[in-house]
Formats: sequence, structure tokens, C-alpha cells
Amino acid sequence: MLILSCPSKLQLLEGILRKSLPQTLSVHGAVMNINRGNPVGHEVLVDSWPNFKAVLTRPRREVASDDSDLYTNMYAAFYHDLDVYQTLLRDSDAVNWDQTFYIIGHQDGIYEASKAAAAAKQIQISSSSYFTYLHPDPNKMPTRQLDPSLTLSTLNSSHADLLNETWPYGGNEQSRRYLATLLRSFPNRCILDSNGCPISWGIMDSFGALAHGYTLPEHRGHGYLTIVNKVLYTHIHECGYPLYGNVALDNVRMQNILEHLGSQRLSILCSFIYHTSKPSTINI
Repeated sequence: MLILSCPSKLQLLEGILRKSLPQTLSVHGAVMNINRGNPVGHEVLVDSWPNFKAVLTRPRREVASDDSDLYTNMYAAFYHDLDVYQTLLRDSDAVNWDQTFYIIGHQDGIYEASKAAAAAKQIQISSSSYFTYLHPDPNKMPTRQLDPSLTLSTLNSSHADLLNETWPYGGNEQSRRYLATLLRSFPNRCILDSNGCPISWGIMDSFGALAHGYTLPEHRGHGYLTIVNKVLYTHIHECGYPLYGNVALDNVRMQNILEHLGSQRLSILCSFIYHTSKPSTINI
């Protein structure tokens, strides 16, 4: 196992991972953010260099100081060789098995590797699958006009409580801290009402995914997410990121919105694999 810390090697890795999109989406997004200031303190592990066969991104140990904080303790994985990836999980300190954590990936074998490693370590795992939507070009998105009484703006960490209350996976102090970190660290856009309060928004997460796209229920039906996403997607696209998001299988409303925007549903699913020595209480 190698921790890849050399900036030139990380830049090279980013280019290599881009050639294997969309299977590398989560890992590629994490590496892009590492190469652009590393605002949330992630690092990259490979089995070897330069001819790697498995890549794992993880939070640095000083960042992942709370063993129960699964919002912070998130990994992303990609492999060329499943056996090598399984060995990376089982036979090294690549993963902190004393923690509650997620591994995210777009390959079926990532779950199988976790299942085998967890069985050997007597760790419980479960997996949730998500549709992944990829947009080819924000310039092709539909355009809508914003009512003059509303303002296109950005969120800040003072809005973390609102996001935490409206996020299906939030509602606790750890998720509030996580959302505040995203707001400080990554691009976002929102629409403010005449009182300066957010009514619709979208943000990017540490894996380069578009996350928590939301409009307050009383303001739906006006195309606000179309406006927010077009502006946010354009900005992210100009920064070189793939335009993608993961959507729950039963979230038909968001699936319809993304398809209206021109996003394409991938044939591969994104898996969030939950690892814990205790019974699962939160499902992302």
C-alpha cells in the first residue's frame, strides 16, 4: 500500500482516472478536490505506482477523529483487479475497521470485497444502491427566467441548519457539521426569496457529486431547481468536473427533474456500503 502524496503523481492519477469514467466517478471527484486545495483533508491510497490496480480515497486520520461520524468517514474505491482490491482491504491498514464508515463505488465487486473483508473481521455491512445521472453539457440545459422578486445567490455555513432539517439523511449534529463543511468548501447555488431566505438550492460534495438538490415544498412547481442547477452545473463544468449526481431509487421526483435537464441515467449503479461493528441506524 502506498499513500500517494506527490502533487505531480496525483495530477497524473486524475488524468488516468478520467479515462475510466464513469466507473471512476467518485474516486475521480475526490482526487480532483484533493488536487484543488484538498479542503476536507482526503488522501489517496494505491496498491502500487505507477501501474496501480486499486485506488482508495479516505479521510486523513486526523480528520476522521470521531469513530462514529459516518458523514466524515467516507471512502471511495475503484479497481482494475478485484483480487488486488480485496487484498488492499484485508491485508493492510488502508481502512480503519474500528470506525463506522462508508465505501462508495460504481463497481459490483466493491461490495463483494467489503463482504469478504467484513466477515473476516466480524464487521456488519449493508449496501444501498443509487441511480447515477451524468450530464454531457450544461449549455444544452433548458433556460428559465427568475422572478424579479427572487435572487440567485450562494449558500453559506449559516444555512447549515436549514439544509440539515430538509436533508433526508440529516437531522443530527454530525450531519449538520458535514453540511456546514460542504458549504464552506465546495461550489453551491441557491435562490433567495424577498426576505433573503433560501427556497431552492444545490451543492457539490467531496466526491464531486451534485448533492442535496432541494426546493422547499411550498415553492415547488416553478422550475427553481432548473435555474439553480443550470448555473451550478455551468460553474462546475468550467472547473473541469464531470456533472453527475446519485439519486435514490425511489426518488422519482428528482429523477424526473434530472431527465428534464438532459441528464442521462447510467446503466451502472452507485453503491454506498455501510460498515459497522454496531447495528446500522443511518442509511445514506
